[in-house]
Amino acid sequence: MRSESMPLRVLVVDDEPPIRRFLRTSLSAQGYDIVEAGDGAQALAEMRRRPPDLLVLDLGLPDIDGLEIIRRLRADAASLPIIVLSSRMDEAGKVEALDLGADDYVTKPFGVDELLARIRAAMRHRLQQQGERPLFRSGDLTMDLVRRVVTVRGAEVKLSPREYDLLRLLVAHAGKVLTHRFILKEVWGAETDVQYLRIYIRQLRQKIEAAPERPHHILTETGVGYRLRSPD
Repeated sequence: MRSESMPLRVLVVDDEPPIRRFLRTSLSAQGYDIVEAGDGAQALAEMRRRPPDLLVLDLGLPDIDGLEIIRRLRADAASLPIIVLSSRMDEAGKVEALDLGADDYVTKPFGVDELLARIRAAMRHRLQQQGERPLFRSGDLTMDLVRRVVTVRGAEVKLSPREYDLLRLLVAHAGKVLTHRFILKEVWGAETDVQYLRIYIRQLRQKIEAAPERPHHILTETGVGYRLRSPD
């Protein structure tokens, strides 16, 4: 987080006043500068007036659909971190929001600690995207992108070319949820049966996880995709 003289500016967009109050109180207590909008039109106007450092966006707005707001913002503000608020049953909306360029999502109801973790991960991801790091470390996992060497608990792990490409994609977006569609397009180059992806994820977990049945590094976002745990 920035110093008190330059607090991180967060635009909270939600049509429910109690949620906006909860977010304002919780995030302000952590030193964030909170700006509120109750609908899509207010949000877009605020974006034009003074772009925020991060956007927390409810998909179910009364005027402009939240997905449309993401679509418009990604046309003009490619690097703005966007965290989506979604209902528990809105799985299709989560996937579409992520495919349109949202960085992450939290499901209502949610706890403030979870949201704060998502905010930190989204900001780390924005900084990371400014230049690929030559060395990635997370817990006992290390990936040297220059030497193309992966080690776990100090021992080198042999990966197939496809496994390496998959892990490298996850590392490049560490902390961010990647949808099945995005991963298949980036690694396979086209829409492919998601079962292929599940097979390779299972193979990767067998090689890099201490307990593949309880993965620590490659996390499943049910019905959506996968997330590589970001460095602590």
